[in-house]
This record gives sequence, C-alpha cells and structure tokens, in this order.
Amino acid sequence: MNLENFEKKKEFLICVDSDGCAMDTMDLKHIRCFGPCLTEEWGLEEWKEPILKRWNEINLYSMTRGINRFKGLAKMLREIQEKYTDIEDLDSLEKWVEESPELSNAALAQAIRNGGGISLQKALSWSVRVNQKIDNLPFNVKRPFEGVKEALEYAHEKADIAVVSSANLQAVKEEWDIYGLTKHVDILLSQEAGSKAFCIGELIKKGYDKSKILMTGDAPGDYEAAMKNGVLFYPIYVRREKKSWEEFSRDGVLRLLDGSYEGAYQEEKVAEFWENLKDS
Repeated sequence: MNLENFEKKKEFLICVDSDGCAMDTMDLKHIRCFGPCLTEEWGLEEWKEPILKRWNEINLYSMTRGINRFKGLAKMLREIQEKYTDIEDLDSLEKWVEESPELSNAALAQAIRNGGGISLQKALSWSVRVNQKIDNLPFNVKRPFEGVKEALEYAHEKADIAVVSSANLQAVKEEWDIYGLTKHVDILLSQEAGSKAFCIGELIKKGYDKSKILMTGDAPGDYEAAMKNGVLFYPIYVRREKKSWEEFSRDGVLRLLDGSYEGAYQEEKVAEFWENLKDS
C-alpha cells in the first residue's frame, strides 16, 4: 500500500523507524556494507582502517546517527579530501545533496541523466553496491530487537502502525516479512516515499490529531521529523534497545492513549535520548 491509498482506521497512529530501531541491522549494514563499499568504490584501501572507523562514528555512534546515506557519504568524502586524498568532482555531489528535494537512488540517477558528473556516478554505483551487499546478508543476522514483535502486536490493537524508514523498500519489506512483523503494520514507507518528515506530514493529512501520533526512532533524524510535524516522539536508546521496547509496551503506548505522554514524560525521555547518544 502507498501513501495515496492509505486510509486511517484507528484514532491513534504510531510510526516506527526500521534500521537500528525495530531491526538490529544498523550496525551490521554500516560495518559490513556501507563502509567497505565506500573504500572499494573510491580506491581508499591505503587508509581503510581509519576511514571505516570514522564512517561508523558518523553514522552510528554520534549525534549524526541515522543520517541519510548520501549526506553521510558527502560528509565522509569531504573529510577524506581534507585529510587523505583528492576526491574528484566532490563539489557536484555536495551540491546535489544540499539541493535535491529527494535523496534516493532514483533521484540520483535522474541527476546523472541531466548531466551529473563523476562524483554523482560513483555515488550511485556505491549506493547500488551497498544495497546488493545488504541483500546478500544472511537473514539469520538481520533480526528484530528483542521485544519488538510483542510491542508492535500490542500497539497495533490500539493504533494504526506505519513503518517510516530511510532504508530502501525492498530491504525493509523482506526483513519485516521474514520475522512476521508486517502483519502488525498498516503501511511501509521507505526512502522511495520521501523523507521521514514528509511521510509523517502526509500521514497527518489522513485525519489524525497530531497529539495522537507517536514517532518511534533511535536517531536525531527521527526526533527532528517528529518535531517538524508537531507530533510526539518516543526514543529507542542505542545499546539499550530491549529496555526501550519494554518501556514502550509498559508505559509509552498507555501514555499515548490516555493523553499523558506529552509534557514531563516526553521531556524526560528526550533528555535521556540526547544524553545516551553523547555517551554511545
């Protein structure tokens, strides 16, 4: 089902990010796929170890956790140019990342057809290779965090559930299908549908009261997407995912339903979210 055809069924809506939030796949994908494909695509094996370490810091263990893959790529390549070696045509990639209304493989391919240079071509080649490498990861290592299935099953009795992810749709659907999570979801929205903020905004138009929408995520981008739309935010803490999902079922959903989520409870959760990211 796509955004155009989606219809509100319940009074409440809970949006859930996928990688690093519901699925224990974020570290796996960056460590095994994103970083290695970067060093291979740009021939950076000479500096592979420090580059991979820095890639993981940017994308996993800092305040930029969960950054869009192309924004993360442009940031990493700029650091590589300043510290290690020249990156041909980097300005063109940075310009596209800054100005494109959509940061996806399809949008990048269109920019290349419109005359985009070598840096855009290499960025698309890298992104396609990343997706292929992710697809080839065995499913027994791409698992949901403990407690996610039970939490979604419980929440779905009370609210519509939307996956709102910046990953590609095929990967999200396969991962959620194999562990029986999609039966507790009403719609899957990925990078092809638009940014997280855009998707939440479109869901609001289906008739939900903003005070009855909760975005659940593990990264600053999830928080920002919620705040941009004036909806509530529930954080999944890095390295404390199981505990976060237990509290989601025990307190988060109930507070959403009884109207006590906004205010002191959310403020406490968000403050702890930022503190936990700083320490991760």
